[in-house]
Formats: sequence, C-alpha cells, structure tokens
Amino acid sequence: MNQPEPFEPEDQLTLAELVNRVLDRGAIVAGEVVISVAGIDLIYVGLQVAIAAAESVNKPRALPDR
Repeated sequence: MNQPEPFEPEDQLTLAELVNRVLDRGAIVAGEVVISVAGIDLIYVGLQVAIAAAESVNKPRALPDR
C-alpha cells in the first residue's frame, strides 16, 4: 500500500485528499460540554468518536520497537 506524501504547510489539501488520509490512518474526535447554572452542573455531554475505514482497522500493523 502506498504511503501518502507528507503534507507541507504551503500545500493545499483538497477535501477528497483529507477524507482519504483520515480514513486511511483514522482519527479520534473527543469533546465534552457542561451546562451549569449558579455553579451547579445540570447537563454533561461527553463525546468520543473513532473514524476509520474498516479496511484500515482490520489490517495487521507492526508493533513499534521499544
């Protein structure tokens, strides 16, 4: 499988290239929101999403040398 070329800051990245890189390598998006009134937390919403292509998740990877 071909490795994508390194991204240089002066290069422009198209949406298709960005989606390809995210699906190939995967990404994790995490966040949380707390709504409080007078210092009392009323609502807490936590979000963790892993995004990757099934092919990328299932392919074997070498463990890093320690």
